[in-house]
Amino acid sequence: MKAMYRILAVILLMACICRVFGQQAALYDTLSKPQLISKQFAFTEGASVDKKGNVFFTDQPNNKIWEYSTEGKLSVFLDSAGRSNGMYFDKKGNLVTCADEHDQLWSISPDKKVTVLVTDLGGHLMNGPNDIWIDHRGGIYMTDPYYQRDYWTRTKSDLDGQKVYYLPKGKNQPIAVDASLKQPNGIVGTPDGKYLYVADIGDNKMYKFAIGKDGTLSNRILFAPKGGDGITLDERGNLYISGDGVAIYDPQGKNIGHIPVPEPWTANLCFGGVNKDILFITASKAIYTLKMNVRGVE
Repeated sequence: MKAMYRILAVILLMACICRVFGQQAALYDTLSKPQLISKQFAFTEGASVDKKGNVFFTDQPNNKIWEYSTEGKLSVFLDSAGRSNGMYFDKKGNLVTCADEHDQLWSISPDKKVTVLVTDLGGHLMNGPNDIWIDHRGGIYMTDPYYQRDYWTRTKSDLDGQKVYYLPKGKNQPIAVDASLKQPNGIVGTPDGKYLYVADIGDNKMYKFAIGKDGTLSNRILFAPKGGDGITLDERGNLYISGDGVAIYDPQGKNIGHIPVPEPWTANLCFGGVNKDILFITASKAIYTLKMNVRGVE
């Protein structure tokens, strides 16, 4: 009888492995590996895609924003970029960036004109805006963890915690919408504007929130026991988490895949290209791409 139970357990395990492998294989050719595009940077971050599919990313230590075009060409979009970290395009084509050189939030127009959206929180410096997501109303969700920078003169936070904020369109003072996470980092919302995912890198967990009509968050649930850096979604609702390579979770929070990346740390990612079916990955000193069978939604 015990032998029969062991056989059944093995069969169930194999069935589970086959199911997960099948889900991963449906997303991309699992025999393919991420393609190295360039390794000329100090540390890459902030992957974001415009309407045409061009990808923009930062080389934060070198204080530049780069563009990787749909034709596969690399060029510097902006020098002296405020030590930009996370970025996201608004509906007008402006690139909104977490400019943590002076703990600000910037909007950069297509002609490279910089507008400072946020300079402080009630007279206090932000910890260091890290990542953002913009909703259909034009409001901006922002994570504000504290990472000591070597270009700062201060050595501690001005605030009472590391929080998630919401900046309503046209305002200059973000509102704290969650203070429960240890160190919020990556952030992304669903295309219908109903849910927000936030990576708590300090506690190695991924959370999902319901978004209210006024931008507030509620009904926090643990989506997956996996933290990370940047995150993004595909058209099927799968969540991609950067960190040790790229982990993939289905809409129910089940791990369905992992994309190895041969670098010390994978910091951010987005879907780019004309059809938004190229996974673009910023990884330490390098950038990589991987052709996918699904499209991104950002």
